[in-house]
Amino acid sequence: MKVLDRIPKPLKNFYVLLGTFFLVWMLFIDSNDFVSQYRLASELNSLKSQKEYYQDKKVEVIKDREELTTNQRLLEKFARENYLMKKPSEDIYVVVQND
Repeated sequence: MKVLDRIPKPLKNFYVLLGTFFLVWMLFIDSNDFVSQYRLASELNSLKSQKEYYQDKKVEVIKDREELTTNQRLLEKFARENYLMKKPSEDIYVVVQND
């Protein structure tokens, strides 16, 4: 008995073999294979969430900037806390807490 006689007839069909080869090629071998597409989709979702985060931060920063330009007391407080600015007649003491 020949080896080819034991293979089922549908698997001997040229179109079935060609279709199977094409399917295996597209799913596993091609540069745009299934694994790459999944990885790119997950990276896209991650970047979309980062985009939303930064858009929210942008709105917050614009609001803070608007408040700083209109409120002199808030501007002075911000400059003293973040940049250690002082008036000429003042002394600044920085207290560092050890954990």
